[in-house]
Amino acid sequence: MNILLENNDTSEFLTAAGDWTKNPLEGKAFESGAAALRVGRQQAMGKFNVVGHIRQTHQFVNLHHGRGTGLTDAGGE
Repeated sequence: MNILLENNDTSEFLTAAGDWTKNPLEGKAFESGAAALRVGRQQAMGKFNVVGHIRQTHQFVNLHHGRGTGLTDAGGE
């Protein structure tokens, strides 16, 4: 299982190059959920999810969620 960082609004995954992709197989695999949380909190986005992706079955497991440095749902308040 790979641990990925998913943008909640776009359903895209952070890549190792710092870009975003819809393909979970291209997402950066983090060594732990804690490492993904640290990176997610530094990203210029709103809500994010830390998910486990099972390659063999293409299933996702929600592990955690958080908020980056982007605008809040209330327009930045």
